Amino acid sequence: MSDEKLPQDRTYDPKKIRRAAEERYARTSAASAIRPASEELVYELRVQQIELEMQHEQLRQAQEALEISRDRFVDLYEFAPNAYFTLTRDGLIAESNLKASTMLGVERKNLRQRRFARFVADQDQDRWYRLFQTMRENPGEQTHETDMVLVRNDGSTFGAHLDCLCKTAADESWTLRIALVDISRLKQAEDELRIAAIAFESREGMMITDAQGVILKVNQAFSNITGFSAEEAIGRNFCMLQSECKQPETCTAMWKNVNATGFWSGEIWTTRKNGEDFAEQLTLSAVKNDEGVVTNFVAAINDNTLKRAAAEEIKRLAFYDYLTHLPNRRLLLDRINQAFAVTARKHQRGALLFVDLDNFKDLNDNFGHDIGDLLLLQVAQRLVSCVREEDTVARIGGDEFVIMLEDLSPDILVCATQVEVIGEKILAALNQPYQLGTHEYHNSPSIGATLFSNHTESREDLLKQADIAMYQAKKTGRNTLRFFDPQMQAIITERMAMETDLRQALTRNQFVLHYQLQATHDGRIVGAEALIR
Repeated sequence: MSDEKLPQDRTYDPKKIRRAAEERYARTSAASAIRPASEELVYELRVQQIELEMQHEQLRQAQEALEISRDRFVDLYEFAPNAYFTLTRDGLIAESNLKASTMLGVERKNLRQRRFARFVADQDQDRWYRLFQTMRENPGEQTHETDMVLVRNDGSTFGAHLDCLCKTAADESWTLRIALVDISRLKQAEDELRIAAIAFESREGMMITDAQGVILKVNQAFSNITGFSAEEAIGRNFCMLQSECKQPETCTAMWKNVNATGFWSGEIWTTRKNGEDFAEQLTLSAVKNDEGVVTNFVAAINDNTLKRAAAEEIKRLAFYDYLTHLPNRRLLLDRINQAFAVTARKHQRGALLFVDLDNFKDLNDNFGHDIGDLLLLQVAQRLVSCVREEDTVARIGGDEFVIMLEDLSPDILVCATQVEVIGEKILAALNQPYQLGTHEYHNSPSIGATLFSNHTESREDLLKQADIAMYQAKKTGRNTLRFFDPQMQAIITERMAMETDLRQALTRNQFVLHYQLQATHDGRIVGAEALIR
């Protein structure tokens, strides 16, 4: 056959083919001769022969194109990322592609004629049955989409999206074609996004920035804490919240640590929209891509204002008197320890003054505790005004105050004189009249003092010594100052030991009762004196 190309239009058109055959034959040498009428039949047969050859060539080209198209379709079908199934009216798998075999974990030859419902999870069996029945009972082409949980051959499950197409052929045969996509990762991503969205809208302020620190997204808690709305914050730099020149060392250390480790957490001072500085607990994390390049920063912030206030309140309750706000017993003992170290290092002396208000109980009984509290507050103020800033005034309970004086003379006589001067100053201050509401009240203190120069006595011993001296002041008429006498301490210690022995003897029945008769001068017995030994 000639190498001439056929018309490019491959659509079968008998008239076009006839014309093309005549044109081809006309160009041959046989056609150029003058033909008698008897040769018309030969001419017609030759043209038809050429026409048949051209038709054959056109069919050959069409078949070749069809095969190429078929191969392309088979490749796309077999190696598609989605699984494809064709089901019969009975719900059996008639055809499937390679992805279907991989997805379900079953060899392709073993999928054929298996019931598709066998791969539907129990919780979706009813839904699948209703869907399949609906499509089978409604003839004609129809489509349905649904999500279901499928079961692999090994028993593991995965989420799948099904696109179903119902087809009814001319011979009334019915098939259901299913395109199936594994959406496990999509579901997981959706769950993670949902969790992340909930977490993002937590009570913590959240902020996401790009690699240059430009804010991309904030949550409502961020706006509540900083006062900046999302619209005001997005597009601005993270540093807009940092107080200028207040913590340059902290900021430098923060970015250095983030750049080195990808993480930093600590407290930093930042500024609200209204200009108010506040302590912020900041956790800053770097987000990196697969190449290790920082693409974003995620910051979680908390307002530490209330936390700091609570910590200060806990500290105040733990170390300070709730009424007068003076140091309490615990803080006083701690400061005594510090004073021991200082006096030993500087070779100086210190002193404790135990101050007790005279007749304070009568004031409470007659006017009530509210009036008593007013007196305590004014006494505290006057005591503080009588000593130096480095000295300590503490309230250790009720109407009892302790003053610790430091940096006194190492000479014991000079030290005692210094303490006496301060004691007299306190007596004068506390003897001034008090205005307690509508009442003018007069009160006086009794003060006991003890000196210390090193750690030879314990804190408790020093307080006992000052307490003993204070009671001596009360015994000598109140409103006075007395120093602790070691001989007095020995007598008190002996008396306390005797009281302990007497209590133990009474518990152990160790007493013996003796009677001593009492008689007149003439020998007449008038009574008896009982003695316990």
